[in-house]
Amino acid sequence: MTGIERTDVLVVGSGFGGAIAAYHLAAGGAKVVVLERGPWLTGEDFDQDFKLGSSYTRAFDFTVGDGMSILGGNCVGGGSVVYFAAMPRAPRFVFERHGSIGRRMWPSAISRDTLDPWYDRVAESIPITQQTWSDVPYAGGLWAAACRHAGRTANPVPAAIDTSQCVNCNWMMAGCRFDAKKSLLFTYLPAALAHGAQIRPMHEVQYIARNDDGSYRVHYDIIDDEDYRIRSEGGAIDAKIIVLAAGAGATPVILQRSEPALGTMPHAVGRYFSGNGERLNTAILNEDKVREVLGLDRGNGMAYEANQIGKGPVVANWDRLDGSLPEYERFSLEQLYFPPGLGTILAQVPGATEPSWFGVDKKEMLARWRSWLIIFQMTEDDNEGVFGPPPATGNADRLSQQMLGVGRLRYDPTPNTLRGWALADAECKDILERDGLAEVAAWTNDVVGAYTVHPLASCRIGDDPHTSALDDRHEVRGHPGIFVTDGSAVPGALTVNPAMTISALAERAIPGIVRAAQERGVNVTYGAPAPDGSTSGRRGVADLLPVLTRK
Repeated sequence: MTGIERTDVLVVGSGFGGAIAAYHLAAGGAKVVVLERGPWLTGEDFDQDFKLGSSYTRAFDFTVGDGMSILGGNCVGGGSVVYFAAMPRAPRFVFERHGSIGRRMWPSAISRDTLDPWYDRVAESIPITQQTWSDVPYAGGLWAAACRHAGRTANPVPAAIDTSQCVNCNWMMAGCRFDAKKSLLFTYLPAALAHGAQIRPMHEVQYIARNDDGSYRVHYDIIDDEDYRIRSEGGAIDAKIIVLAAGAGATPVILQRSEPALGTMPHAVGRYFSGNGERLNTAILNEDKVREVLGLDRGNGMAYEANQIGKGPVVANWDRLDGSLPEYERFSLEQLYFPPGLGTILAQVPGATEPSWFGVDKKEMLARWRSWLIIFQMTEDDNEGVFGPPPATGNADRLSQQMLGVGRLRYDPTPNTLRGWALADAECKDILERDGLAEVAAWTNDVVGAYTVHPLASCRIGDDPHTSALDDRHEVRGHPGIFVTDGSAVPGALTVNPAMTISALAERAIPGIVRAAQERGVNVTYGAPAPDGSTSGRRGVADLLPVLTRK
């Protein structure tokens, strides 16, 4: 018993929710240890290829479920390293959604107005650029031109990118070799390290147990750096406060596996999962029509042939983000470059009457890959995902050396979700097939089910104990001292990229976590500035602290 390591706060995961907690708690004086399942990669490690063992396969976790598959980050910095860096705030109507429960999903204490000061704290801590049309590469400009031709609008998105450093290499999803993407590796994490936090890569948390004194013991395995199927005996760390931020595909699994040691979990742990209503469409552009209809030409006789040029999402259509529309009819359409791999497999041939993600027609479609334009849809789903009993270890049964596993998520889309997808599909077709500009088809769900890069809501906050695993301060119901600050705490689909909202909610959760730590004897305070020392965000939330630090 004397050999067990001890810390004040144990953070599981180093993505947005984990990094923000680690920084604030360490800056406030707590002893903080962060356990991260994946490797610690930096710019020089980010290989621009798709070979097994490269940064691409090392930094991702692709978990295949029953009806839904999840692509997430698996490295220090989590999703911030492998995302497209889009950082919009959620529309106002999102916080009033009813979803599958027929009443307001979000806690009454949270609205767009009450969350805005926490959004401001994030914007002060992560450099976010409101891109302009001069920043938009050719594919984004074409999407904007197609929207204008169809009587729609388009907007460059705010992104955590230093546009002066970006070289438009289009490898953003595999990490940024040029350090233009301002991931957590440049913001909260180095600030946490500067205040004494420890970050330990290749440590996978298995379960949590409660000690007799009310503290917790976190049990972990050590994962092999090259073959993630190989694990060696790890150890255990005692902590007074646990912050779970392993992602919406792993946090509920850890809690489920901990139930024999901790006791009954809230009903909503591992339920109400949302894939953020996501879906992808591929448009195969008619190069002649691009020239004739849109009047575009990028020189050398080419009208487009630019799918390989650019960066992550740069231009979005937000016309349907209208609170006056009925629920499930609101969505955003975002142009992005999805690299070869899943897109090569899942893209279907437009106009086919049979499944066409393979075959002769698909081969011909792949030959025209330079003329592809990929549109990412974020709709409103019904939170229909449910996690079954957890695997023996980890969040999935590992099938390959890296990246690929089979998880326990079951997802059967409801008519509401299907209707939202169909409306977004129809909007894509109406914009891009007008006047013969392109042929459009949604990616197939036949291979890996639906798919998401933004998993949410598997341990969500709320006011109703039956439909939410956490209270509005992110504490797990019935398990004082255990908090969840990742995407699993978000109540439901956001209709936009969720990183900014996950981060704002994590910032908002910190005062309550600090108060809980103080009550457990940790010498910690709240009030650290932004990682670069800025203080306007701290001043902006000062009036909100009394409610968040209530007993």
